[in-house]
Amino acid sequence: MKFYLGTHQPGWLARDLGVPLLVSHRRLAGRRTLPRATTGWALDSGGFTELSLHGHWRTDATAYAVAVRRYATEIGHLDWAAPQDWMTEPHVLARTGLSLHTHQHRTVTNYLRLRDLAPDLPIIPVLQGQSADDYHRCADLYERHGIDLAALPLVGVGSVCRRQHTADVERIMRSLAARALRLHGFGVKLTGLARYADTITSSDSASWSLTGRYTTGCTPTHRSESNCLRFALAWHNRVLQTLTPDTDPREPQPDPSRGHHEHPTTRPRTPTPSHPADTRPADHRPATGPHPPTGNPRTGRTCRPGRRPERPATRHR
Repeated sequence: MKFYLGTHQPGWLARDLGVPLLVSHRRLAGRRTLPRATTGWALDSGGFTELSLHGHWRTDATAYAVAVRRYATEIGHLDWAAPQDWMTEPHVLARTGLSLHTHQHRTVTNYLRLRDLAPDLPIIPVLQGQSADDYHRCADLYERHGIDLAALPLVGVGSVCRRQHTADVERIMRSLAARALRLHGFGVKLTGLARYADTITSSDSASWSLTGRYTTGCTPTHRSESNCLRFALAWHNRVLQTLTPDTDPREPQPDPSRGHHEHPTTRPRTPTPSHPADTRPADHRPATGPHPPTGNPRTGRTCRPGRRPERPATRHR
């Protein structure tokens, strides 16, 4: 499973981090120059913020397709891009004044339009809903328009971020996986991955920045860790540790014809610590993991002294 580190710092794309990033269109739009990516990354459309603030999309499909093409060309290494989907959280529905079914239809219509405008761009379809029946209805709507979801490399599942840890979302993911879909869970992190990582192909989260906002900076001059690259990478590393397979897939596997052995699967587990457990509260523990150089490519630092931490443009689907 691939885990994208969500970030509101586009400059990190140019750093040789070895970590796939998810960056919002809202953080890239209007920039005169763009960073050149060193590894694969994904583009979020910023739909949650757009609809929450304005109640509608201010950018039409044509302009968005032009922007995605620019990112794919100038930044490079674009794994995939989200469409201009319509989230279905209750407060988003209240903001737009539209029904859940209308949001689903607009999500599907936008994907079809983007595919017509730019069939060569890696824009993925996204399923929206609240209940399992909602998501399957959305999937059926795509297929009625000739989209074979099971044949696509990735299908997003939106509007799950704030409830990704629940049994309801686990049931949704498992029922969608039963349709042979390769799923990306938007905003699915540790607690959700512990329940259903085996059902999804990838996920993303930027929740490290929210945690970092209330964490003392890693040096006396850093007010918090909400913009800290080192803190973000340490958090990403901890997520990856929970996804370590019990069996290395590179090792020889049992021959099914010689016994009743199941093929090993990747299951989240809690890594066994090699040192005594840290009993301090989470907010007082130092960041762990690799310590690469931190900082903005232009200024040389990420955690900025004397300034209030920037509020990240976190996408909650």
